[in-house]
Amino acid sequence: MSVLKKLSVLGIISFIFSSCSSIDIFKENSEIPIRKPYETFVIINQEVDMRGFSSQFIDQQVQIKLQEELEKSGMVYDKEKPDLVIRYTSNEDQRKRTTSNYSNPYPYWGYRVWDPWAASRYMNPNYGTKTTNYELMQVIVDFIDPKEDKFLMTLTGVTEITNPKSKSKKVLSTVDKILDTFIVENSESKE
Repeated sequence: MSVLKKLSVLGIISFIFSSCSSIDIFKENSEIPIRKPYETFVIINQEVDMRGFSSQFIDQQVQIKLQEELEKSGMVYDKEKPDLVIRYTSNEDQRKRTTSNYSNPYPYWGYRVWDPWAASRYMNPNYGTKTTNYELMQVIVDFIDPKEDKFLMTLTGVTEITNPKSKSKKVLSTVDKILDTFIVENSESKE
């Protein structure tokens, strides 16, 4: 297989996987840059029993995920004198999407005699439209330097949830991408 074919196959595969999991990360509220690597942290939601999600189950999963991933990166949970304070919240917005599809459900041939009134969008206003419900989920994580009392950054992960059964999985994937972004920036400050 030639190099060009290998690259095109790899490009197609990466496009398919990236289109399946569309999670966008936005960085905001950078009041101060990361000057030194942060070694200890506290999750303020956990300490003051503040929920960031409407579902208590998802809220607990996010707390566990945050703590486990940061500890894997070498940071230590310290609620007495942390270098870094983490706070998270969410915006869970129910939305509807209407799409237009003006293909004729009543073909001019076959099982039915042509009827211009049955297949007319003028006589049937809902003809050719489809409405789907989805949830626009924003996971917002603030990284705060407690000594200077300023934001290092706010990372917002935005995704759409079309199936309520997959909501927990999508939220945790979003948290993963947020933490990947922070861990990279925190490790770059070591160099």
